[in-house]
Amino acid sequence: MGVLGLIKKVIDPNEREVRRLRGIVAQVNDLEPTVSALPDEALRAKTAEFRERIQRGATLDELLPEAFAVVREVARRTLGMRPFDVQVMGAVVLHEGRIAEMKTGEGKTLVATMPVYLNALLGRGVHVVTVNEYLARRDAEWMGAIYRFLGLSVGVITHDMGFAERRRAYACDVTYGTNNEFGFDYLRDNMVWDVSQMVQRELYYAIVDEVDSILIDEARTPLIISGPAEESTEHYYTMARLVPRLVAGEDYTVDEKARTVALTEAGVARVEKMLGVDNLYDQQHFQLTHYLLQALRAHALFKRDRDYVVKDGQVIIVDEFTGRLMFGRRYSDGLHQAIEAKEGVPIQRESQTLATITFQNYFRMYEKLAGMTGTAATEEAEFQKIYGMDVVVIPTNKPMIRIDYPDLVYKTERAKLEAVVQEIEEMHRTGRPVLVGTVSIEKSERLSEMLTRRGIPHVVLNAKYHDKEAQIVAQAGKLGAVTIATNMAGRGTDIVLGGNPEYLARERLKARGFTDDEVAQAVDRVRFANLRLGVDGRAASADGVASGGAIEPASDDGAARIDEAARLYVELLEQARRETEPEHRKVVELGGLHIIGTERHEARRIDNQLRGRSGRQGDPGSSRFYVSLEDDLMRLFAADWVRRFMDRLGWEEDQPIENMQLTRAIENAQKKVESRNFEIRRQVLAYDDVMNRQREVVYQQRRRVLTGQDLRESVLDMVARYVDALMATYADEKVHPEDWDLAQLAERIGDVINRPGAVSAQELEGLKRSELRERLVELVRQAYQQREQRLGAVTMRQLERLVLLRVIDAKWIDHLRAMDDLREGIGLRAYGQRDPLVEYKMEAFNMFNAMIASIQEDALRYLFRVQLVSPEQEEEQARLRLRHLQLNRTEDGVSPAAQRAARARAAPWPPGRAAAASGAPGGEGASVVQRRVGVKVGRNDPCPCGSGKKYKHCHGRNA
Repeated sequence: MGVLGLIKKVIDPNEREVRRLRGIVAQVNDLEPTVSALPDEALRAKTAEFRERIQRGATLDELLPEAFAVVREVARRTLGMRPFDVQVMGAVVLHEGRIAEMKTGEGKTLVATMPVYLNALLGRGVHVVTVNEYLARRDAEWMGAIYRFLGLSVGVITHDMGFAERRRAYACDVTYGTNNEFGFDYLRDNMVWDVSQMVQRELYYAIVDEVDSILIDEARTPLIISGPAEESTEHYYTMARLVPRLVAGEDYTVDEKARTVALTEAGVARVEKMLGVDNLYDQQHFQLTHYLLQALRAHALFKRDRDYVVKDGQVIIVDEFTGRLMFGRRYSDGLHQAIEAKEGVPIQRESQTLATITFQNYFRMYEKLAGMTGTAATEEAEFQKIYGMDVVVIPTNKPMIRIDYPDLVYKTERAKLEAVVQEIEEMHRTGRPVLVGTVSIEKSERLSEMLTRRGIPHVVLNAKYHDKEAQIVAQAGKLGAVTIATNMAGRGTDIVLGGNPEYLARERLKARGFTDDEVAQAVDRVRFANLRLGVDGRAASADGVASGGAIEPASDDGAARIDEAARLYVELLEQARRETEPEHRKVVELGGLHIIGTERHEARRIDNQLRGRSGRQGDPGSSRFYVSLEDDLMRLFAADWVRRFMDRLGWEEDQPIENMQLTRAIENAQKKVESRNFEIRRQVLAYDDVMNRQREVVYQQRRRVLTGQDLRESVLDMVARYVDALMATYADEKVHPEDWDLAQLAERIGDVINRPGAVSAQELEGLKRSELRERLVELVRQAYQQREQRLGAVTMRQLERLVLLRVIDAKWIDHLRAMDDLREGIGLRAYGQRDPLVEYKMEAFNMFNAMIASIQEDALRYLFRVQLVSPEQEEEQARLRLRHLQLNRTEDGVSPAAQRAARARAAPWPPGRAAAASGAPGGEGASVVQRRVGVKVGRNDPCPCGSGKKYKHCHGRNA
């Protein structure tokens, strides 16, 4: 090592951390002989022993060496996999609530088991967050053998689970699931009507796999639970027909860097002529501009098979970072509807937000948060500023010998792709496997066509074929394999040189006529046999399955087919290993897996992730990126000076530049884009933090209502605050008593307690302000006490809880809509030399206070007006609502989903809960109370049937 290398090693903070971690690993290693000598029962008993020591005051840090040594030994016995020293180092980093950067193939899934076990000893629950459900199920089953051996329970959360299953999964010591499911369950828990319907426990400790993808890439899109709004969809179709007739650059301008579009003066005039309106920005036409701009964005900025795909008559978003389809996610603010109109598919109604949260604010609620990934160091500043987590780069178990070649830069995309195909052809001729990364579905299919014309066999992995993702990627290292993948499709699946024998055995088992479910059960039977018998230390496959374990016949005759599949699986696995081992040696001799990137991504770590698919665990490999001046990154951020340089040298179109200095220049362009994107995300978070503080207050108050046994005192406190608010309006202490509006004050008090004339202005005259307040508070309190005596204390407590939840939810939904509107237009304040963020905070504060006051007033109004209805009356109202819905279906073709939404809107308790109940565990949870309580409908109120007509013109005609 040279002098410079020695100095760097001494002063590098990451090197200092690595040295510290090696000291902890040494403690774990010292315990290994003792722990390895323990029989199975003694190992299992360690869990009870650790918990007893915690109760006596021991800390997790004190237990760490011994607990990690226990998990390491159990992993060896159950999975045939002994964690390496570097894996133990990564585990320590995760336990400390930090991010462990570990290269692909270093076994991050196994690393997580040590801190998961240690922290689960507290009994507060540990969440392991994955990027998709396949990985959640796989990891829960695979690593579950370790946890179950040690007496811990393991659960997994999937999108199709019901309420009871979710509660059981969250009650487990260890729970696996996706970031979406954890986030949506949190939102749904804050929309339930009874505490028994909540599924999550406290948010104590989470380990986020692929932490950069979840906490940075996906953090830009908030989670939203929404319900259908009533806006018409016809405007979207109108604008979708109009926009293609506009001319880019003449009628509108496009800023691809900022992802914005804007109409020119000429464009405004042309649109006004097409629509037949005098002034597009007149108040009566203001909604048209919204539809028009969203149609323009859909037309100019969002491309099919890049940003989204059309599948089964639906527009489905494609994740720009992973290339995966994002089922159930929709662009907000009408953009998704504009794209649906553009593509000519049925438009789903625009929605109104019922609950929302960003991933940043959800994951920051955990008491302790950790993450692991192969690429995080480039984003360390963002992780530190937003999440308070630093990054520790863990050394690889074996030296990294992959060769990363300089980029090849071409003038045109056509020349670049021709060069890519030529290199693929040369590699394929020798038998060397190639993995090609593309940035979009469109480009992956274009490259596929070019390879097909050359007669080169290959497989394509993009969002259209996401269901075969793991199988395709697992075999990308086979001799002669050519795999085209969008970005990081297949992330989370190891590429084994020569092919993955476990996946090969699974596929052959399916070819024998066994279903996916039967294959999964068969593999589990083999794992169970290995767990029971113990694994003799032989190397296991990527899935931890060692052959040779005896499969005992099942006692249940119905399981005979699974027994047969398990025995056959062991045979096929051995056969697959015999086939792949020679191929493995051949591929290693050829230089390992070669990675080709067809374009540089805006984020360096996405490129690093693609490179990281090669060179795992000391395997040989290589990588090269091909770039053209027509690529988005070069065209928008770095092309001009490169083009001038190439022109000055007289460079031909198909002649590449290979230069390390040029490669560094491209990386510098990426750094600029990363910095800009970080600032955008930080600005978005600054706005969302305002909403988050309000959300925390509302959810906290809501939970108090849910869990409070007696809300009487809370309601009486509300009475005092409401009177104070009225007096601030009509009898302000800064105003002379002669100018107080006592008439209005008396009228408002009588109105809220539903007793007009309960007090007159004359009765209030001459009272001091303190006496006035005391008189009004006492009046409302007496009215409330009289109502409680009439209804009974038990019924009144039920009413208080139901009314408060109903009002809080309704007002919060209205507030979310108002905040969306405020956020959309607040940027215009900058034209008046005012900081939009400061203005937003001030406006949001005032709006929040107004919402709180409105909640108090409406809650009191309902509490004094709610009427009991008999079961017979409720059944009659339900019959009328159902009949109206059936008529609507006959006349208007209303879908079942729309009917369910309409039923939810029509129900008097709770109104507007359509989307919240949809898919929410226990969404009908207030039914017991609902059956006893209803609302007396006024003649001019909307009819409860949901028709939109006044009650007197609908079902109240004969009342």
